Amino acid sequence: MDDLDRKLLSLLRDNARLPVASLAAALGVSRTTARVRMERLEANGIIAGYGVRLGRADEHDGVRAIAMIEVEGRVTDRVARAMAGLPQVRSVYSTNGRWDLVAEIESASLPEFDEVLRAIRLIEGVTLTETSLLLAARFRR
Repeated sequence: MDDLDRKLLSLLRDNARLPVASLAAALGVSRTTARVRMERLEANGIIAGYGVRLGRADEHDGVRAIAMIEVEGRVTDRVARAMAGLPQVRSVYSTNGRWDLVAEIESASLPEFDEVLRAIRLIEGVTLTETSLLLAARFRR
């Protein structure tokens, strides 16, 4: 991946619906070059797909949080798989340092969030959690 690929990815992060002609113009290359670069990034798995980023109106409709999770022993993969079965758990990351896993959680309400957090804490192998509610985005791409 070179600088042109990184610039292309940056443009796509800001607006994945930009036409190839607009991408090419912003990059100073031909449409064919822009299209071929995108296809190569897709084929290599760097671009895994294109999605929708919801606007501000949707941000206030629910509860979002980050949960740090400590796992006993060597059951981290099993705990992560169990969390994948909870639809409110948007993503789970392995990490270094104090916590074994970090989960991004979205729920429709505080009572639903409480139930999800309770379900996570009941997963065999979870020994400790620390959760922070996300209040307002100061910056977002």
